[in-house]
This record gives sequence, structure tokens and C-alpha cells, in this order.
Amino acid sequence: MLSRIAESLFWIGRYVERAEDTARILDVQTQLILEDPGVDEGTTCRSLLSIMGVEVDPEDTATTIDTAEVLRVLAYDTSSSASIAATLAAARESARRARETLSTSMWEAMNTTYRAIPSGHFRSMRPPVAFRWVRDRAAQINGIGEATMTRDEGYQFLVLGRSIERADMTSRLVATAALTSGSAWGTSLRACGAYEAFLRTYKGLETERGAAEFLLLDRLFPRSVVFGLTQAERALESLESAGTRVGVQNEAQRLLGRTRAELEYRSLSDFVTELPSEMERLQRTCALATDAITRRYFAGAEATEWHGVRA
Repeated sequence: MLSRIAESLFWIGRYVERAEDTARILDVQTQLILEDPGVDEGTTCRSLLSIMGVEVDPEDTATTIDTAEVLRVLAYDTSSSASIAATLAAARESARRARETLSTSMWEAMNTTYRAIPSGHFRSMRPPVAFRWVRDRAAQINGIGEATMTRDEGYQFLVLGRSIERADMTSRLVATAALTSGSAWGTSLRACGAYEAFLRTYKGLETERGAAEFLLLDRLFPRSVVFGLTQAERALESLESAGTRVGVQNEAQRLLGRTRAELEYRSLSDFVTELPSEMERLQRTCALATDAITRRYFAGAEATEWHGVRA
């Protein structure tokens, strides 16, 4: 497969997932700010921007960072690379470059989604409606892809991008929950569509430790970090034409596999006590894996940068 097409499909998977998960995280945080009078809006907003990779000077107290500013930077502003609007535009541009490999219905779904950005329709929505709209559009695009794409190399690159992004973004949601009040865990589970599955798994007992364990380690829930890393590993295995007899030669597969193994075999207590820093380390691994994938499969193609990891 041409590296241009492979890279475009990889980033379609990442961008669509990033837009959806950013909407989920914003939905969680704006609800907490509105509903919990004990939450400090300025501190929460600064922490959220930092976790999402937006540089905020901690010494700058003169600049007002509130919910409106967070929504501008992370939702509506097309000049902000971290925003939903910019991400959907980038997904559509990647789809345009890979137009010949996409079904007509998938292209139309992505193009229609993008048209809401320049038309102003997306910005005109109330935040809860906008977040729900993004989730619905992402589900439609992913569903059409699942129904119309042959399970060839192109499909594997799409799944690879989506799985890495999902693991990365779930880790950010876990980090935001760890930095806020205890009620954030229940809201975070709902944001992932995980609340009912969590209650069935843990017999209705909701605890912070249980929620963190479910979002990080559950092997059967599709939005857990471990599930995403496992799917990414499987996609990489499918992309390799022949297996190796000694070790793992694919650097991205080695990075993701090692991180997954550490998550599964380390004591959960080790992670719970330092969740934000551990999640930041996981995000750094996803960034390194993306670099390794770019070098191996997208030779000569321009890598697309994700400003999601703090230095």
C-alpha cells in the first residue's frame, strides 16, 4: 500500500477518535464545574488544558482561564490544533487524500460532518448538544467504516490509529478524574459509555479504585486502555508480512506490548497512587509508538504531529 494512503487512513482513525473523546472529556468537565459548587473553575480549567496538551503558564494569573475559554480552545477554535473543529477538519483532509480507498458513504459521512464547521452550525450549538453531535457523527463514521471496508491493510491502519488514540485519550480522561473530586469517576464512566457495563461487572458497587481498574485494565470493554493497546498490537501483527522467530522487531509493537504488560501485571495500587504521572507516561509511549509507525510505514510522508504530551 502507498505510504500516503496508509498514513491518511491511520490519521483518519486517530482524528475521528480524538474528536469524539475530546467531546467526551469536555462533557465530563463542564458538567462537574456546573454541578459541583466545590470545584474551583479556574484550577480545573487550567488542569484540563494542561492534560490536553495546551500550554498554560502556571505563573500567569492575570489571564482568565474559565469554561468559556476552554470551550473555545478545545471545541470551536479552528486555529487551535487541539480543538474538535480543527480535528474534524484534519480528518476530512486525510479522507480527501485517501478518497480512492474509501466507500462513497464513508466519504459523504466525513464530508458532511466537516461542513458543519465552516458553516458555523457546530459553533452555534449549545455545548451539551455539540458534544452529543460529535459522538453521534463519530459513531456513524466508524460504523460505516466497519460495514464497508474490506479487512485489508487499509483497514488495519485505520484500526491501528483509532486504537492508539483511544488508549491515549482514555488515559487523559482517567487523569482528569484523578485530579478532581470523587464524583468525577462516575461521570467519567458515563462519558466512556461504561457506566452500565461497570455496574454489571462490579455488581453495582461503585468505587474510585474499581472505576480506575475498569477504565485501565478491563480486557473486554472496548474503551479501556488495555483493550486499545491490545487492538493496536493485533493490527500491527496483521501488517507484518512474516513473523520473526526471535523477539519483536517492530518497535511500535514492542513499545505498546511492553506498556500493556506493565499495566496488566503491575499492582493496581502502584498506579492509583500516581495516576496523573502514570497516564502521562502512557501518553508518551503512544507518541513514541506513533513515531515508530511513521518511520516504518510512512517513508517519505510528512508525519502529523499530536501536541498531546507535556514536555
